[in-house]
Amino acid sequence: MELERLVPGILGAFVGVIGWLFVGIYIQRRQFMRQARNAARAVYFEVDVNRVAVTVARDFGSFADLDRTSFERLLPELATLLGPAELRRVVSAYMAHAGYRQASTDGDQLPGEVRRRALESILTAHEEALATLRARAFSAREARALGVEPTAGEGSAAQATTEVERTRAS
Repeated sequence: MELERLVPGILGAFVGVIGWLFVGIYIQRRQFMRQARNAARAVYFEVDVNRVAVTVARDFGSFADLDRTSFERLLPELATLLGPAELRRVVSAYMAHAGYRQASTDGDQLPGEVRRRALESILTAHEEALATLRARAFSAREARALGVEPTAGEGSAAQATTEVERTRAS
């Protein structure tokens, strides 16, 4: 076999393998990000349901159980999509479940104002988590369909912070 034919064949095979490797990595990365966005959407709606339960508890004193099954099941995918600060905002909403549980069981022993302030803090944690998830899980069009008007920079951490500040102001 001649060396002049062998070298271009080996070089061509190498370039082809590397090309397919990069295409495969690109496709796999897109699939992981799509799964992560879907996970963030599922957790978004779970946090929203929990937010409603906390609001009812704050306003009417009726405590329903808070759910965390989607969060526990989908945390690895969320960690793929969210940065550490964003993930911390979401985790804070779920860590607040302990305070909610305590407010529901020790309700008779807690003064009403203390319980109300605790529930307000839990509600704020849920609203921050919702803003963070909304910014990363939904496009501007999808956010409008949810009834939330997106702001400039949709999909960024800065937008999530702006959203939280706007929620607090209202």
